[in-house]
Formats: sequence, C-alpha cells, structure tokens
Amino acid sequence: MTADATRQQFDDELKRTAYQRKAVSRLPAPRVLDLAIDFFKSRGYRAARTGRPNQVFVMGGREGILPRVTGEISARADVGKPGVTMVTMDAAGEKLGTVMQEFYQELRRQRQEGSKLAEASREPI
Repeated sequence: MTADATRQQFDDELKRTAYQRKAVSRLPAPRVLDLAIDFFKSRGYRAARTGRPNQVFVMGGREGILPRVTGEISARADVGKPGVTMVTMDAAGEKLGTVMQEFYQELRRQRQEGSKLAEASREPI
C-alpha cells in the first residue's frame, strides 16, 4: 500500500469518526474543564489542561486504523450574558467520539438539574 493510499485511509477515518459539538453550561469555565478531565480519565483516556487558557486535551491509544486518537474541549466564560459558559468539543476516533457525546450528555444533565434546583428555590414556602 502506498503512502498516499494510507494517508487517504486515515483522512477518511478521521472524517467518519469526527465529533464536533457546542454546548452551553451554567458552570464556570474552570469547573467545566475540571469535570472534563475527571470524566475522560475515568474512561481510560489521558486528559489535562493545555498551554492555552481554558482548554483541555484528550488522548487515547489505537482505535480502529487510527494509531492514536485526540480530542479537545474549550470553555469560554460569560458568552452572551454573565454566568454562561460556551463549551466546544472536538474529537476523532471510533470510541472517543462516543465518549465525547457522553460528556455532552453529562453537561446537559447537569444543566437540567441546575434549572430544577433554581426553580425549586424560587417556589414560595
């Protein structure tokens, strides 16, 4: 197999398994990043903050034909209005894309729980 054919296979696999999503959270940006690190480490991936502010990398071993998989999560605070954090998730990999989607669902679950708690605190006694 030629180098061009191998490169094309990798490119096709990256496109096929790519996961890109944005989410909104009421958690502060540093808390979102800490949550992401714990979430991915508990699932067997390496995760830590990058040299860039408000960004986390996720790395894993071989998945399918990809020799290594990577992902990235960034959190931008006070988007639109104070207290709102925009979370951007990017990943590629057969399993990593699925785990990144699970992280997205975790952010949604926490946002919904936060809304229910806020509503309950507003109800008259």
